Amino acid sequence: MQPYRPNLGATLDLIETPSLLIDLELMESNFDVISKTYSNTLCKMRQHAKNIKCPDILWRQIEIGGTLNGVCTAKVSEAEVMVEGGIRDVLITSEIVGEDKQRRLAYLAKRADVKVCIDNETNLNSLSLIAQEIGSEIGVLIEVDTSMGRAGIRTAEQGVELAKLAESLASIKFLGVMSHQTVDGFADKETRFIEGKRYIDKCLAVKTAIEDHGIEVTIVSSGETFSYDVAPQIEGVTEVEGGTYALMSGPAKYMEEFSLAGKVLTTVIDVTETEIVIDAGLRCLGGPLGVTPTIEGHDELTFIEMHDSYSVLSVKEGNIFRIGQTLFICTSQQDILVNRWDNFIGVRDGVVEAVWDISARGCHH
Repeated sequence: MQPYRPNLGATLDLIETPSLLIDLELMESNFDVISKTYSNTLCKMRQHAKNIKCPDILWRQIEIGGTLNGVCTAKVSEAEVMVEGGIRDVLITSEIVGEDKQRRLAYLAKRADVKVCIDNETNLNSLSLIAQEIGSEIGVLIEVDTSMGRAGIRTAEQGVELAKLAESLASIKFLGVMSHQTVDGFADKETRFIEGKRYIDKCLAVKTAIEDHGIEVTIVSSGETFSYDVAPQIEGVTEVEGGTYALMSGPAKYMEEFSLAGKVLTTVIDVTETEIVIDAGLRCLGGPLGVTPTIEGHDELTFIEMHDSYSVLSVKEGNIFRIGQTLFICTSQQDILVNRWDNFIGVRDGVVEAVWDISARGCHH
């Protein structure tokens, strides 16, 4: 059975629910912000595909401008989808471990400019051996842990030693350094600039240490949505790994220049005096543990139960909702949400203009 696809030209009232919608005007406005921000900068956006998972939409940002005509992904399988979709410049932002995945990476590097981050000698040596066997060259960036406490080197000295090793290995091309960081909770512009610069400076310190040993660093990939306007002002940063800005999410609404473009259309299927039930549940909504979605334009509604296929919401006072009424759900994290859907329904002025397959959905490897 094929996934549901509405007809082009259909109006909102004809779209089956639940459905994942993109307000095209808002998404394009978000893309315009990036285009204008990076129009006259050496640093460019490298859009993160783990958020959108759809080459067709990623191409829209490339066409509008502000990017380096490439993307980044979290997994080899996502990178394969991007290359199949015609994107020739891909950075994989996580360490790739395991012979099968490394072989796929090496073969993919023969077809496109595919790079990967590394943070240890074992991983780097195995990549070199497999790339030699297959006859490809893999570009590598050293991941620097600036704040996340997961992968990445912790000291500049570690970075220097890894860069030296990468320079000495066959079928490996050392390219530079990268980092990813986040900011918790609400952050005004001043806080974003202070925190963003503090984290990015840690990555740049590793770059400087490597260059002090006579090794060229051509790429510094750092920054993300919260620091999209910070990174271009810091000398030495060549690209920013932003993804959230494209569709946005509830917790990032303090960044008022961007709009929430990705929403789930749902229908009220039952009404009591103090509650309503909608036809969207955990199977089609997603977000960090403990963070619930909200309903656009209805602060009086609160999620109190989320089941597989349905959710129950309380109404503060005076339940005026009716069975059959449609609502828009605003989710707290787009990456998890998008991975639960087969396609995006692009809507402009209440009319379906496009339906795009989410072709990197389920790419976990």
